[in-house]
Amino acid sequence: MSIEVVTFGCRLNSYESEVMKREAEEAGLSNAILINTCAVTNEAVRQARQAIRKARRDNPEARVIVTGCAAQTETDSFSSMDEVDLVLGNTEKLQRKSYADVANFGVPETEKVRVNDIMSVQETAGHLIDGLTGRARAFVQVQNGCDHRCTFCIIPYGRGNSRSVPMGVVIDQIRRLVDNGYNEIVLTGVDITSYGADLPGTPKLGTLTAKILKMVPELKRLRLSSIDSIEADDDLMRVIAEDERLMPHFHLSLQAGDDLILKRMKRRHLRADTIRFCEDVRRMRPDVVFGADIIAGFPTETEEMFANSLKIVDECGLTHLHVFPFSPRPGTPAARMPQLPRNLVKERGARLRAKGEEVLVRHLQGEVGKVRPVLIEKEGLGRTEQFTQVELEGGEAGEIVETRIIGHTGRHLLGEALSRAA
Repeated sequence: MSIEVVTFGCRLNSYESEVMKREAEEAGLSNAILINTCAVTNEAVRQARQAIRKARRDNPEARVIVTGCAAQTETDSFSSMDEVDLVLGNTEKLQRKSYADVANFGVPETEKVRVNDIMSVQETAGHLIDGLTGRARAFVQVQNGCDHRCTFCIIPYGRGNSRSVPMGVVIDQIRRLVDNGYNEIVLTGVDITSYGADLPGTPKLGTLTAKILKMVPELKRLRLSSIDSIEADDDLMRVIAEDERLMPHFHLSLQAGDDLILKRMKRRHLRADTIRFCEDVRRMRPDVVFGADIIAGFPTETEEMFANSLKIVDECGLTHLHVFPFSPRPGTPAARMPQLPRNLVKERGARLRAKGEEVLVRHLQGEVGKVRPVLIEKEGLGRTEQFTQVELEGGEAGEIVETRIIGHTGRHLLGEALSRAA
């Protein structure tokens, strides 16, 4: 057995898992399972523990190395697991020396934990990779960490404060990936709309996006991961309006549709701000599709407040919902607020998911009969520019295929390949 990586959580974790695997292999490590955890919810942490136990059962001779946000924020609980050989912090997991020590000398019991103070990390390196194994699109890290302190979120304590990758490094990485045949690049990070505040001249995400599209003209598709719409700068709005290579799909860090709940979450926007952003973007790009993260059952949420979250789905014209029943994370202010009964939290989560299914079907029905360029992800599946999944025959992973939409399943589109896009 060589090195297996099990990844939980966000796109940034997917990118970092590729870096981890490369660094571990270059360090000479073998017969190891690296588990890259997520700390967003209690369920994510539970799944990581389950994966650790399974890894040990299935591979009793392998080294089990645990890292990621949950390992950073709950170090002791993971290091106390008998199945775990080593716990690495979010900084250490990207460093070759962390794996070289293990490859050369094993893991002394006294050094089972290698986790630094994430708040002391001042920079984020732009790790150059040639691609992501088994993926049709490539993720490029442009930022890490977060300076905001939303009351429900533990992630800043797992990732540290916001740091940005210099523009030149980002552009070099994208050139390298495009040269290796990638047609779509996704800019990723923890809070990418805060990009540049720590760099000379304080460039913004819009500056970076415009520079990428100008300096890498052969790039066919550029996509943004989750954004905070209140931080969308003028240059970003200009690029959205003027360059069709920036994909018309934006996933919003919305979290709630009620102003008082947003205030108690310590968010920086009001519901009207998000509605206005969606209206402005739709005016510029009528083909745009929006997704959003929404939390159901936040502490103190009344039925009326929850109704505002349901209503904002239609008011913003959202299509792809990521619904999170509220999960109190120890160490966050929201965990100390008056909690709702768990059955009510789950019930509201179910209602919000049902709303998400309703708006997704509406979107799918509206796509039937249209011709869309589809990026093939794997045999039989691809995604439109709006990030809607399509089932179709033909094409190889990474190719863009002109596709007529002939129907839908209620969850994804059905397509008929016409030709490869230029």
